[in-house]
Amino acid sequence: MSRPIILVAAFSFLASVANAADFGILESPKAEAVKARATAWLKDTGKYDASVQKQVEAIWRQKDRSVLERLADTFALGNAEARQLLADARDAKAPAPTKVPALLTDAKQPAFFRANLALAYGRALSLRRVHEEALAVLKTAKGEDVVDPASYFFQRAVCEYVLLQKAEAEKSINRLVDEVKGPERYQIVGVLMLMDMQTWKEKDLAAVARKMGNIERRLELARGGPETQKLQKDVIRRLDELIKELEKKNPPGTRKAAAGPLMKPRHPADPAAPARCFASASIISRQDGASCCRASARKPCKN
Repeated sequence: MSRPIILVAAFSFLASVANAADFGILESPKAEAVKARATAWLKDTGKYDASVQKQVEAIWRQKDRSVLERLADTFALGNAEARQLLADARDAKAPAPTKVPALLTDAKQPAFFRANLALAYGRALSLRRVHEEALAVLKTAKGEDVVDPASYFFQRAVCEYVLLQKAEAEKSINRLVDEVKGPERYQIVGVLMLMDMQTWKEKDLAAVARKMGNIERRLELARGGPETQKLQKDVIRRLDELIKELEKKNPPGTRKAAAGPLMKPRHPADPAAPARCFASASIISRQDGASCCRASARKPCKN
């Protein structure tokens, strides 16, 4: 299906949902209301002096920034740990986290603070493609408890989609479309992801390509550990299965006679050897010992 047709289908779907009924039950509160709650939280921390008050006013005058971004900066004024977490999440050069920060699960912290900090932190990680921890962080909050429910369900859907969690992604997208009033761009992308997932098959070549994409992303994050190695083995195993399936459909000696002696195989003993070489070349080892996936490795074998 071509891109224009897919876009038309997405718009048609959204229009049908909008015309059927007003499904939106979750909506972002006004900026003034969020600022009032953020200010009340700051006062409870005991850090709302004249200097901080000026900084708060400066933050909330930035109308070109989202409410969530301004709220996150307000949290940073009142909590040093939150400030460091947000700074690390936004820093592309900082190591990717490997677990959910304790601050986000601390029951002593107000729910308003924990839920919205989780959304801001998870969104920042998702933008860096650290989808595993981003999803784990987002799961500590609920869409009903954040100031931007559309962003919450959209970021969850993106993480689940990239991590090939089809059922979970479908649930997040359905809630985004049916229950949330938010930017249309979120809904359009959500519907496009939903339509794409309907074409997914578990063991076809496209499924292999999706796994290889995840391997590449993890290696870019310097994550060449057991989980990445497991994905690599899954890819190699499935490629071998696909090669064997092709061999059964096209056994040796079935080439047309017209090809003649000009079509001599490179590996007479094993006609499938070039394909296996390509599959094996997909997974190589770096000198530092970290596993590496090269989806584009197409150099011929040297025998």
